[in-house]
Amino acid sequence: MVLSLVMGTLTILQKTIPECCLCPRLRIYCREVAKEKVKRFKEWDYWGRPIPGFGDSKAQVYVLGLAPAAHGGNRTGRVFTGDRSGDWLYEALHAFGFANQPESIHREDGLVLQNCYVAAAVRCAPPANNPTKEEFEACRPFMVEELQLLSRVQVVVALGKIAFDEYLRTCQSMGHAIPSPRPKFSHGAAHVMPWNVMLLDRTIRASKIRLRGN
Repeated sequence: MVLSLVMGTLTILQKTIPECCLCPRLRIYCREVAKEKVKRFKEWDYWGRPIPGFGDSKAQVYVLGLAPAAHGGNRTGRVFTGDRSGDWLYEALHAFGFANQPESIHREDGLVLQNCYVAAAVRCAPPANNPTKEEFEACRPFMVEELQLLSRVQVVVALGKIAFDEYLRTCQSMGHAIPSPRPKFSHGAAHVMPWNVMLLDRTIRASKIRLRGN
C-alpha cells in the first residue's frame, strides 16, 4: 500500500513538472526551439516544455545532470534522451544493469530503468546551457520532492560541478547539515554524506562510468 502511494505521488509530480510556468525566459526559449527546430530534426514534434525525472520509484541510485539539451530532452520529452550525453549515460547504465537497453531515443522506445532514477537540476533547456540563479531556485522544490519520495536512494551521481553544487544546496534547504569543510567537486571523487548517501562526482565527458563502484 505504501509503495503504491509513493508511485502515485511520483506520477503526479511527473505530470505536474511539464505544466510549470515559473520561469518565463526558459518557457519562451523552449517554445522557440520547438518551433524553429534544426534541420536534422525537422520532422520531429518537439516536446518544448519542462521535463520530469525518469526511472524506478524504488531507486537506490539518483543521477543528476544540469538541464535538458535544447535538441535532446527538449525535443524528446525525456531527460538525457536524444543527445550525445544521453547516449553515453544510458549505455553506461545498461552496461552495469541499471537499464534494459543501451539506447534512449524517444519517450516510447521501451527504455526501463532498474534501481535508478535520472533527473536534472533545471527542468527546462536554458539558453546557452546557462540557467540563472533564480531559475535554479524556482526548480529546486521539484528536486526536494523527488528526493523525499525516492526514500531508498543511497548513491547520488552528480554529472558535473553545477549539478553537484545544486544537489548540496537542495539538501541544505531540506535541513541536512552540509559537512565542513564543504565538499568540492572532483571527477571520480566520492563523499559520504551525513544523511547516509554516497555522493559521486562524474563529468559527462567521461567515456566510461561504473556506478556500482562505491
